[in-house]
Amino acid sequence: MKLKLTFFLSLVFLFSQAQNTKDIQQIKKIFDTALSNSNSYDWLNYLSNQIGGRLSGSVQASQAVTYTEKIMNELNFQKVWKQEVMVPKWVRGTPEFAYIELSPGVTTDVPLLALGGSVATPSLGIKASVVEVQSLEALEALGKKKIQGKIVFFNRPMDPKEINTFSAYSQAVDQRSKGAAAASKYGALGVIVRSMNLKQDDHPHTGGMSYGDLSEAQMIPAAAISTNSADYLSTTLKLNPSLKFYFKQNCKTMPDVLSHNVIGEIRGSEFPEEVIVVGGHLDSWDVGDGAHDDGAGCVQSMAVLEILNKIGYKPKRTIRVVLFMNEENGLRGGTQYAKVAKEKGEKHIFALESDSGGFTPRGFSIDASESHFNQIIQWKPLFEPYFIHSFTQGGSGADIGPLKVDGMVLAGLRPDSQRYFDYHHAATDSFKAVNKRELEMGAAAMTALVYLYDTYGQLGAQIK
Repeated sequence: MKLKLTFFLSLVFLFSQAQNTKDIQQIKKIFDTALSNSNSYDWLNYLSNQIGGRLSGSVQASQAVTYTEKIMNELNFQKVWKQEVMVPKWVRGTPEFAYIELSPGVTTDVPLLALGGSVATPSLGIKASVVEVQSLEALEALGKKKIQGKIVFFNRPMDPKEINTFSAYSQAVDQRSKGAAAASKYGALGVIVRSMNLKQDDHPHTGGMSYGDLSEAQMIPAAAISTNSADYLSTTLKLNPSLKFYFKQNCKTMPDVLSHNVIGEIRGSEFPEEVIVVGGHLDSWDVGDGAHDDGAGCVQSMAVLEILNKIGYKPKRTIRVVLFMNEENGLRGGTQYAKVAKEKGEKHIFALESDSGGFTPRGFSIDASESHFNQIIQWKPLFEPYFIHSFTQGGSGADIGPLKVDGMVLAGLRPDSQRYFDYHHAATDSFKAVNKRELEMGAAAMTALVYLYDTYGQLGAQIK
């Protein structure tokens, strides 16, 4: 009996070693192909330089839908389709203008961008005294007497001590998203916000904001200024508390319009009813060309199936690329995709999103149960030769979040984040800021994880 058990364990070990060798070889083939024979960088070049910023509801967003549908058809996916989704349409209008007035006739111009979803200023703009605050709580402490009739200046910087820059962003972004709604309740005339950016520069960063339950009459204009301008305003305000700030913006919210998610898939050969999703969001803000946020994620997602096709891999499960519309100012695409999937009774087992820029991949965040997370951790040694070794539990991506059900695994590609917020939502988010090799490394990492999940499903691979 002991000999039989020893023989059985030896067979298990040999099988495991053989499977491990197969995976190592397959993943090497994936990286080799991504780094030498992928079209992802060319696709991004077209999205960025021929189409440009793709704000939901814009002509450019519609052009991006047409272009990516064409690419998927050229890649010979077994099925390609557009999924209808109604999206908000906010337009920036003519360029914004702002200055700091030290005394009558003595002014300094500052770069400024309206926040997405903001209302316009009156036609002649707004000029008023400024009150600086560091938080929503500080605003509340000042109260209506000190705020009414003034412009509120939110100036809490992202914490430079945070190594994870996304943590720094999440700790500071409430002043951008909720600041106008809070300040309006105390009688403020408008809001300006320090850009969500760790770098000192002259580029304001836009981004979404909400008025909550305010009536239209209570809505006040909100805009972002650059980090350099924020520091200058703060310092000057301490020296000259009577200074005034002027800004003018012409943005407007239009009725919702029809747009689309773009979807392509390869059907599984053994378990076609089990769906693996990989995706990014096709829309972007309008001030740059959306290369990092999130053109990179879109072309990387299409490259996953491109690479699998080029290495001759036949998936066991259905692998589906979804390019979501309207992540930036509504999440309508992700919500609609999840709604339709539920109505059709589709069984999604795994979803991977790339929405953190096209920088060097460092690993993945995994939103899953302990057992499923432990399964994926077993694959970590396969990624370590590529220096992709940060596997953390918790977090994935905004667009795939609505898909989450018990037993499903969500994941997010996690590139090096140190430079991401230099470009996020700014005019600097352009194609020239993306490194071709880094972009392709990210596509390879995503393909490798999809390959492993397709190969082993939720059974796990015992890597020795």
